Amino acid sequence: MGTRLVQITMKAHDDAALGGFWARALGWTMSSEGPGVTTLGPAGIPYPDPAAVFIDLIASPEPGTGKNRVHLDLATNSPEHKAELVARLRADGATLIDIGQGDVSWTVMADPEGNEFCVLDWHDPESDTGPISTVVVDCADPRVMAGFWGRATDWTVLRAGDDNAVLRSWQGVGPYLQFLRTPDVKTGWNRVHLDIRPYPGDDPAAEAARLESLGAVMIPLDGDVSWSVMADHEGNEFCLLAPG
Repeated sequence: MGTRLVQITMKAHDDAALGGFWARALGWTMSSEGPGVTTLGPAGIPYPDPAAVFIDLIASPEPGTGKNRVHLDLATNSPEHKAELVARLRADGATLIDIGQGDVSWTVMADPEGNEFCVLDWHDPESDTGPISTVVVDCADPRVMAGFWGRATDWTVLRAGDDNAVLRSWQGVGPYLQFLRTPDVKTGWNRVHLDIRPYPGDDPAAEAARLESLGAVMIPLDGDVSWSVMADHEGNEFCLLAPG
């Protein structure tokens, strides 16, 4: 049945503190599997579920190396909601930042550890997505990226152009996944990356081989873990989790 996008993973200097910020920003609950791991998800929605892309925060001492290639766009539903959300996030430690966006309808911010995100204009969401409107991935070729991720997962390619491509769960719920053309060059490991999961009963080795046949590259890992780390056509790391 292929895979589906189930979560994003953020490296964090302090996973609990950063998790608290994002839990408050999204109105989600926070839990932990153990030291150095914080998990966020919407109350009442079991993991995994296409209605939400969950967030894992993993403690890491590694410094950031420039602008993240993956970021979140947050949804708003009115001018008042947008203004309230931006003010609340600033009071909770987020900052307004300039990444060269110019005069745009959305507000560009950074969380307390410097991870970029956008608060969208209330006209931007195309349908009800929950608090996360879009997971955005910078890339050089949106068409190629959409082609790979549309075959790698069961998400549907809604549109693909020279400047951006948009996918969404085939069930028509949850956030969008957008590949956005950018001149920025990838440097180092992504501090924010996508995690995909096969369906229950699927063979993880067969799924890894299928992804490699589509152009993904396996990245060797030290130690015995239940997931595989791979990279897409542009070198963006992602995790292939155990079926479930």
